[in-house]
Amino acid sequence: MQLKSKADAQRRTDQIVFFQDELEIIEQENIFSLNDIQRSALAKYHANLIKTLSREFDIDSNKREKQLSLGMKITSFLGALGLAASVFFLFYQFWGRFSTFTQAVTLITAPLIGLAATMYASHKEKTGYFSKLLGLISFACFVLNLSMFGQIFNIIPSANAFLVWAVFAFLLAYASDARLLLAAGIICISAFLSAKTGTWSGCYWINFGERPENFFPAAFILFMVPYFPHNKFSGFAVIYHVFAMLLFFIPVLILSNWGMISYLDISQDSIEIIYQIAGFIFSATAIWVGIRKSWPEVVNTGNVFFTIFLYTKFYDWWWGWMPKYLFFLVIGLTAILMLLIFKRLRKSVIRNGQEVSA
Repeated sequence: MQLKSKADAQRRTDQIVFFQDELEIIEQENIFSLNDIQRSALAKYHANLIKTLSREFDIDSNKREKQLSLGMKITSFLGALGLAASVFFLFYQFWGRFSTFTQAVTLITAPLIGLAATMYASHKEKTGYFSKLLGLISFACFVLNLSMFGQIFNIIPSANAFLVWAVFAFLLAYASDARLLLAAGIICISAFLSAKTGTWSGCYWINFGERPENFFPAAFILFMVPYFPHNKFSGFAVIYHVFAMLLFFIPVLILSNWGMISYLDISQDSIEIIYQIAGFIFSATAIWVGIRKSWPEVVNTGNVFFTIFLYTKFYDWWWGWMPKYLFFLVIGLTAILMLLIFKRLRKSVIRNGQEVSA
């Protein structure tokens, strides 16, 4: 079995630990028992495999190592924030003492040095903590440097800055396997695509947020990105899916309640009805697709927004005239009904899985 990423290696290690625990229970219940030769061979195989995975992917082989890894991730993130803030205030403290040429050279070379350092650390260090830390610092420097370039040369603000920031963030994210940098890149590219959509629709790019429909093209593109292979990067597909769904469902939720800010040239009530129906249909479709594709993040996000759309309609229909105890009783009964529906879906999925395995 060829493992392509640290996440795959960690899952394989967890499977070994679960298997060992289950085997111990089976032997204690006198259901099945290995002889000494088999037990020794199996233990040696697992030990060598975990050793190999630890050497190649730096995985956590037990709960204590997982706890330490979590602490290291938090420390790495806080360290990156602290160093980025230090660089920011260092620039502003001494920036006015430099000549324009020195400022320009510094702004050009600083992010390039940061990118090179990130890629070097990513190549040399298997854990990835220092490469991610350097990547966050490099991205902060790049955003700051581009902004200061605009101030030095009096450049008119443009949505293209989001595109440049996004490209740099994606380079760092894929070089260091950093999900936080990927999220930063997704936010920047979403802002760029939404601003361009607003510009093509006739509004000034800074005001792209006034029309929620500007975010729909970005949502569609981001949702399609994980169809390209991302097996080597842990959690990247999940982040793309979640951000894409947020960029779609939040505007739909807004437009289902405030139709006057839509591009559609019809009555406000009609716009709100259209987006209310769209919210129910697409959130239910997301749940169905997530179950079929085994995408838990899509199922959970679709479930959350389906519930929000449902409870929003309950509020519109009944809050004004229904007694409050009766309103919340309906909410509770609806939640129970949804639990029963999801329970039946779960049984159906289990039954289908058993039929496939048989």
